[in-house]
Amino acid sequence: MTKDRSVTGILTKTVTKEKKKKMDENPTVFQEMVTMPEEQPQFDELNPVACNKCRKLLLVVFAFSLFATALGLGIYSHHQKTKDPWTSQWKSAPPCLSPACLRASESFSVALDPFSHPCDYYLLACGAGGSSPNRGRKREKGVSSEDSGGQDKKRAVRRERLVEIRRETDVQGKNYGQQDKFPDRQTALLKAIKEVLEAPDEGVSMNTAEQKAKKFFKSCMDSESPEKVGSEPFFTLLHQLGGWPVSGGWNLTDFNTTLALLMGQYSTFPFFNVYVGPDSSDSNQYYIQIDEPHFQLPIDWNSTTHKSKASSQYLRPFLSSCGQYLTLLGVPSSSFGTHCGLYISLFTNLALATSPRSYRLSQQLLYNRITIQELQTLAPAIDWIACLQATFQPLPINQSDLVLVHNLPYIIHMSKTISQWQVQHEIMGTSPLHTYMIFNLLQTLIPALDSRFNQIRRNFSITTGDTQEDIPRWLKCVQQTKRGFDTLLGHVIKERHTQKEISSSPYQAEELIHDIYSSLKIKLADMSWRDMNSSGVILNKITSVTPSLSTKTDALSHTELNQIYAEVFMREEDYFSNYLEVLGLEQKSRSRLLSHGRQTEGLSITPFLSGNDIIIPAGMFVSPFFHPSYPRAVNYGTLGSLMAKDLLHLLLPDIHTQAKNPELESECVWFHYLSVTEGPGRVGAFSLSPSKQQEVWVQYTALQVALHAYKTSFTRHPADSSLSGLSYAHLFLSSFIKVSCDADSYREFMPFEPSFLVTVLCSNTSICPKPLTCLNKYQNSPPEMCQSRTLP
Repeated sequence: MTKDRSVTGILTKTVTKEKKKKMDENPTVFQEMVTMPEEQPQFDELNPVACNKCRKLLLVVFAFSLFATALGLGIYSHHQKTKDPWTSQWKSAPPCLSPACLRASESFSVALDPFSHPCDYYLLACGAGGSSPNRGRKREKGVSSEDSGGQDKKRAVRRERLVEIRRETDVQGKNYGQQDKFPDRQTALLKAIKEVLEAPDEGVSMNTAEQKAKKFFKSCMDSESPEKVGSEPFFTLLHQLGGWPVSGGWNLTDFNTTLALLMGQYSTFPFFNVYVGPDSSDSNQYYIQIDEPHFQLPIDWNSTTHKSKASSQYLRPFLSSCGQYLTLLGVPSSSFGTHCGLYISLFTNLALATSPRSYRLSQQLLYNRITIQELQTLAPAIDWIACLQATFQPLPINQSDLVLVHNLPYIIHMSKTISQWQVQHEIMGTSPLHTYMIFNLLQTLIPALDSRFNQIRRNFSITTGDTQEDIPRWLKCVQQTKRGFDTLLGHVIKERHTQKEISSSPYQAEELIHDIYSSLKIKLADMSWRDMNSSGVILNKITSVTPSLSTKTDALSHTELNQIYAEVFMREEDYFSNYLEVLGLEQKSRSRLLSHGRQTEGLSITPFLSGNDIIIPAGMFVSPFFHPSYPRAVNYGTLGSLMAKDLLHLLLPDIHTQAKNPELESECVWFHYLSVTEGPGRVGAFSLSPSKQQEVWVQYTALQVALHAYKTSFTRHPADSSLSGLSYAHLFLSSFIKVSCDADSYREFMPFEPSFLVTVLCSNTSICPKPLTCLNKYQNSPPEMCQSRTLP
């Protein structure tokens, strides 16, 4: 019996080993093996005592199993609720069917979904379509390493594969064109303003500020009206101003009187520019600022001699353009040479004292504080008090008021030149100073004149190298409307995009701002600083300022808005007169800015500092970057990531000199990029400059911050909707890629596509449905995690 039992034991072990081998090789075999009847114990063959003991043991085991199972399920359930409540809901989110979501879904393409081709996503440029992986970016070379023949072959295979991928992606994303791209943020804001101006007048009084803005926009869109009247409106205005020497009907108006009139009523600054802005050292205090004017001709700067001069190659084309303008104004061709030649001569003289802003900054020529009385002494040819009073009426301007001058040597030179020309040409009667001012007025008014004037200016711009395509008329008209009705439009944008619509949504813009900034503070608290002083300064700066939605800081009632525009009168089919009204409104806007010390926040597109507040403008919350009905994955992936980048650039412009993280984390990401695109032998061949290290860190940190903020939002709202079949982290990451490719102004400073950061993130975290790696691709993971310990 003992021998039989020993043999049986040996056989049992052998069979068990065979079972385990089959189980490892084929789980199905294992399933069949555990259910075979001949292997089940036969309890009736056992003795009664053994059976009773077995029954008791089975009861204990069964009770313990029930307890362990219940405990395990409880722990698992708690773990799922407290850690990642949304990771298990990837494919179960209901679709968003709002009009805004339906419009947004048209912009999402399979070409931008990293999980649709994970093996090769890191090779693709934004939008595919045949652009190079780095869009012409030049790698920054460091210490080169020798290539082996095998690595060359691998890179050749990768390049061939890239061509093949692009062909496939071009078929998939055939419909992904310009109409599917997100616009840049400024264009998105202008489109939102266009929707406001084109909206029906239901419930709007005929004499409200909003109705006046719509009437101006409508008259601007009427392209036929200016063609009917030709040059006549400009002739009429010239007569009101006292004529000009070119036409022979000039009544010898005073130089400073004409200059003050042009500056105050027509926003024209021929000899110097005047605007309102804060001091570089105090963002809360606004000053009158005086700078070089915008010249009609290009100026060359010699960086060796530090001298400027007019670009000689463009003088003849400008002379031709000047003659064409005079022809349209009915001036005899016999006087072209005299008046156009004097204009160019005066410009050439003024240009000698100009200098680029970078040079003026190095020479401490910017933000020079000086009183108006001191300025009058240094540049006596200009009646400064009269000109500035006209520009900022009805505000009181006094001799003792401080102004900020950005190129005092130019202002002094300009004053001397005007005095000399007044003396030299007074006897001749040509009055080139007056002609120069009227020509500048003509440039201001060209947008309201017939298309012939616009075409002359456009042709000259092309001659000077301006290859930018002519913008559509709607965009020009929105910009002109914004020029005069900025306060009104800022209010409307706030009301429509951050107040009325959001009040009915399950979450608000303030929540997104709070989540992003809280996640940003968590990230910065985990930084490794180069010294304790840097740590204290930065962390104190971050905690001492508060992000605030602009609706809370610049609220005007409808009554107050209507009062601002009470004296404005708009005509249905007289765009020229309406345009003059807008120039008058622009003057009032400058005066309000100087008086109140606050810009129109609603029409900004990036955050800015104001005292102890970070103002988050309502202009950021426009479609397609944000909408109350969007899935939160879209709002956090698009606007959330953009906001995080903006805040990092605003608050930490020199972070690479203060902390170790930008260098360490960016090099980690860069190592990852080279390992999947160049192979292990080339990882050390290229290095990043400090500026690119910082930008890579900013981009990658912004992705982590926005993702952490999105996850944080689930503590309040543990559900989300889907878009284009995507949801949760999948939709978040696709949204990040979409906005990074289409609308991120910082993308050009990256050494690779920002969308590659998703590849790095997915290799380091468990939030992705599947990794962006393949077994048949040579990919090395970074030696360390390219992320902080506190953020995903």
